[in-house]
Amino acid sequence: MITRLRIILVDDHEIVRLGLRTLLARYAQFEIVAEASDAPEALEMVALHHPDVVVMDIRLPGKNGVEATQEITELFPDVKVIMLTSYADEDVLFDAIAAGASGYVLKQIGSDDLVKALERVGRGESLLDPAVTQKVFQRVRQSARKAEDAAFGALTDQEIHILALITEGMTNKEIAGKVFLSEKTVRNYVSSILAKLDLQSRAEAAAYAVRHHISNHMPNGGVRE
Repeated sequence: MITRLRIILVDDHEIVRLGLRTLLARYAQFEIVAEASDAPEALEMVALHHPDVVVMDIRLPGKNGVEATQEITELFPDVKVIMLTSYADEDVLFDAIAAGASGYVLKQIGSDDLVKALERVGRGESLLDPAVTQKVFQRVRQSARKAEDAAFGALTDQEIHILALITEGMTNKEIAGKVFLSEKTVRNYVSSILAKLDLQSRAEAAAYAVRHHISNHMPNGGVRE
């Protein structure tokens, strides 16, 4: 016996809903239990039918699909939402993910790929359309770079250099010889580094530096002589 995936279609265009219903009716593993044309109706249908998956258009009149998704996932955490949109808008994409969407695909997706997407989301997996996946990775990488830059933003070049030497296990005396400063001056630099990073010890400073990839923040390939 086939276990059907119970689906609600949400789109303000009737012709889109009709097209999706006609397409999915070809597959025995899917059952369209309801349709909705806006966010309030979508919430009402979800509450009434408790579907497995909601196929949600992002651009709805009034409350948009992202806002509707957030309400659905908060009120009905077992219901999965897959966003269907015509545009690969990275800001909306991140909003949708933050709202709890399990998937994000473009309306230009092929029928076979849409079927696979629904099946995957129904199994509890998360997915993104290949057309927007690269945008996600780019955004994540940019966020990571910004976070790392901020991690050392309060330090001077010399302080970053000394912090890097601390991570190598050097004592103040050894660092002083390396950077041609007095041991007292190095000690002052270390105190300044700890204060700026709100850390208590050299060990904490070394761990912080490694965690935030200090080598990536060393000019001239990491050489500071």
